[in-house]
Amino acid sequence: MGGGKKSGGGKGDKGGAKGGGKGEAGGAKGGADGGKEKKGGTSVKVRHILCEKQSKVLEALEKIKGGQKFNEVAATYSEDKARSGGDLGWMTRGSMVGPFQDAAFALPVSTLANPVYTDPPVKTKFGYHIIMVEGKK
Repeated sequence: MGGGKKSGGGKGDKGGAKGGGKGEAGGAKGGADGGKEKKGGTSVKVRHILCEKQSKVLEALEKIKGGQKFNEVAATYSEDKARSGGDLGWMTRGSMVGPFQDAAFALPVSTLANPVYTDPPVKTKFGYHIIMVEGKK
């Protein structure tokens, strides 16, 4: 009964684009993703720091800029996945909210020792995210 995940979402999206889904809200986004898909792959290994308040996420950003490890800052500041250093694991295209997904696929792969992250933080309906990508496939 664990049908909460849409594992076939990627395949369905391609079919929807062919079917002239221009009138749908996701129509423009689908076109943008199509160009990135060849380069960026279909999934990313993501870490993030999520804060509801902008002031808190900016404080976390300053800690990272000051040389503190991303996972340590996540453990202190993030309101989600804090115990695992912000590690969300492998996320597939279509399983993330729009702004988060766009940022995650645009980032280069980096390491905790030398992270490349979103600056400024990305705003979604969940709050403000500092995102880094540890792998793509």
